[in-house]
Formats: sequence, C-alpha cells, structure tokens
Amino acid sequence: MNSAEIKSPMRCPLCGSADNVFFFEDKSRTYLRCPECALIFVPPEFHVSAEEEKERYEEHNNDYNDAGYRRFLERITDPVGAKFSKGAEGLDFGCGPTPLLAGILNEMGFDMEVFDPFYAANRAVLETEYDFVVTTEVVEHLAAPLETLKKMFSLIRPDGMLAVMTRPFDESIDFKGWHYKNDCTHICFFCLEAFDWISEEMNIPYRRVENDIFVFDRQHVS
Repeated sequence: MNSAEIKSPMRCPLCGSADNVFFFEDKSRTYLRCPECALIFVPPEFHVSAEEEKERYEEHNNDYNDAGYRRFLERITDPVGAKFSKGAEGLDFGCGPTPLLAGILNEMGFDMEVFDPFYAANRAVLETEYDFVVTTEVVEHLAAPLETLKKMFSLIRPDGMLAVMTRPFDESIDFKGWHYKNDCTHICFFCLEAFDWISEEMNIPYRRVENDIFVFDRQHVS
C-alpha cells in the first residue's frame, strides 16, 4: 500500500466523508484528500491559532493605493457589473483589514456592506439578504467550509449571486512546489470537483469566469 492509499478517520470539512486519504506531507504539516469531493485539506492539529492567523493577514500589503492589488480585485467585479444595476445591494464577506473591494463596488454604484471576523465583525450584516455576495481569498482559510458557504448562500436573494475567488488545484500543479499551500493560514484547497460537489449540494449551478473566480448564480436555476 502506498502513502496515497493510507486512510484517515478524519471527516472531510466540506462533504463530511470519513473515507479520506493521505495526500502529501511537508516539514510543517500533513494534507489529506477526500475521494468524494476531492477537497485537499489540513487536519486541525496543524491549524494556526486565530492570533497567528491575524498576524499573518497583517503581513499582507493590501494598500488602497496599490494599483496591482486593485486590478487583482477588479476582476471579480465584472460578473457583478454584468448582472446588476446601480443600487444593488452587496456584501464583501471576509473583507480583511483593507476593504478595497467594497470600495470599488461602491464606486460602481452598488450599496455595500462588509464582514470580517477579525476586522469588521458586525454580525448584524449577516442577518439580512443581498443581491450578491463576493468573497475573495477566503474559502481556503475555512476550517468549516460547508457551514460558512451555506451561510453565504443563505444571504443571497432568489435571483442573487455568490462570487468566490480562490486558486484551484488541478493535476497539472506540482503540489510540492505550489506556493499557495505554503501559507500556514491556507487549510482547504478546492478543485473543480469540489465546486461540482458544492453546486450539487446547494442546487445552484456555477460558472468559472476566470481561473480563480467561480460564480454561483441563482438566475440559471430552472
């Protein structure tokens, strides 16, 4: 039996399967993969504390005046602008210490709220509905991704949209040398099979509009 066949009793944090297998190990942590939804994930014993996670966030240079960071975020505004008119209501879920994306969408004429467990922890904004929710570079940090995704889906109106930005894994990527896995706060790594599973579980189809942008759009539900 090779290492990829060694099973773990730990349940997948996305689909709940208990039939997970060893995927990879480096000097810092172990990675498991779920054969049901194909999520790659890090077991809880290797998760950093909330304090360490916040410290890591604050190392990022996400400046309002950084033109490159702005262009990076503007890509997720395209599907929003294509579907909704000015005045539509949106939520930036996991806005981080610098809510630039919400600012860009405000400039486009949308009415934005923000939420972040560290920097904008006003849970009242999670008690209403929105035309759209955007979440950028968030889902890879989630210890309970299904629970959080279900919450985000619950916030969008019947004709609403959830736009997710995360870098997906596929078999063309050398996981050993993949820089995305080397961030200690990244604990879930999605792939197309995982998004297929989410789409079926939530009964909402999705579109891949860029390599790292996935849009779940209730408008296309029959």
